[in-house]
Order: sequence, then C-alpha cells, then structure tokens
Amino acid sequence: MGQARHSAARRSDARSRKYRKLGSGGFDVVGDKPETPRVTDMPASPMRGYIPTILAKAASILPLLPLELAARRLFANALKARPAFALRLGEHAGRTFAIDPVDCPFVFLIAPEGGRAKLRVVRDLSASAYDARIAAPLVVLLGMIDGTYDGDALFFSRDLVIEGDTAAVLALRNAIENAEFDPSLVLGLPQNVSGPFNRATDMALGRLRRSLDAPEPSGRKAYSP
Repeated sequence: MGQARHSAARRSDARSRKYRKLGSGGFDVVGDKPETPRVTDMPASPMRGYIPTILAKAASILPLLPLELAARRLFANALKARPAFALRLGEHAGRTFAIDPVDCPFVFLIAPEGGRAKLRVVRDLSASAYDARIAAPLVVLLGMIDGTYDGDALFFSRDLVIEGDTAAVLALRNAIENAEFDPSLVLGLPQNVSGPFNRATDMALGRLRRSLDAPEPSGRKAYSP
C-alpha cells in the first residue's frame, strides 16, 4: 500500500512539473508548471482577437457561479445532442482540460467522461490540477468549437497555446471536429429554428471577429458554400 501511494505521488509530481508550452521551435518541455498570466498582467502577445480590456476588467468583478451554471447547461446540451463525443476521446476520457480564454478573468476546467462532464470555472489555474491547457482569446476558442477555426492553423500562427498532455488535446480536437457543434445545438433550440438562428449567429460572430482583428477563418466553415 505504501509503495502504491509513493508511486502515485511520483506520477502526480512528474505530471505537475512536466508541462509543454509553445516556444519558437514548437513544443518545449519546461520544468515547473507555468504561472497563467491574467488580464491584469498579460504581456505582449502575437495572439489576435482580444476583447477590450475594459470589458475584461468589468467581468472580473462579477461572480463566477452564474457563468459556471450557464456553462454546465450548455455543455450538457452539447453532450445530449452528441452522445458519442466523450467516447471519441478514448483513453483520454476523464482527463481535465483547462480551457483558458486569455483575455478573460476566468478559466474553464472540463473533464468529459461517458455522457457527462465535470465543469468548473475558476479565476486562474494557480490552485487547480489539470492535464492539458488550451489557451487563446475567447472568440478564437468559440471559433474552434463551431468549426470556424482549425487548431493546427491557429497553433502555427501562434494564436493558440497548448500545454500538457498533447495527445489528449489532439483527441479533444478530433472529437470536437467530428461533433460539428453549432450555436443552436449548444443552446438546445428546436431543429425548425436552427438554420436561421445559426446563420444569424455566424454573421454576428463574423462581425465581432473582424472588429477584434481576430484570425481569418481556417476551419470547415471557411470552406462551406
């Protein structure tokens, strides 16, 4: 029993110390788990699509619970509509993913498994355990979910940062691409209104991305007629 605990502790310590982050040559192993910069101390970044700082700072005074409850509801809708989503993660089901909108004062911690998922919203990652971190401005992360952006293109343009278990991130990306989420599905809207609603939402989000100087679309929607 003592030996098992010791082995588990060593694995946990190794996982907390061995993280990967984007460097000039791609993925580089670093020693300690990096501090996550937030809105107030964000350094200059090549990432594009940041929301105005005044909005981010205003959001920082709001409580997290309403956001967490809303995010849980939306994620539950998505999993109900696409029950095979977590199955596509394979051996990576149950991993905890930190979805980090770097221009916002909060981070989503998501652990999909089976037909359900654990989801929490935290201010930062300083006291949170996770297996992988996916970081980009909020509109870019939303665009990855709905097919506006391709993760590989964002990574190579440095509009996306990935840390931790890269195999789990790849499995998550493939699961999202296969699910083909759209706004009406995530909101749980009836199918008879999904077409007009999705088109209107796509137009609104497109204008928002252009106003924020976000990257050009590179995902499946960029090639849709």
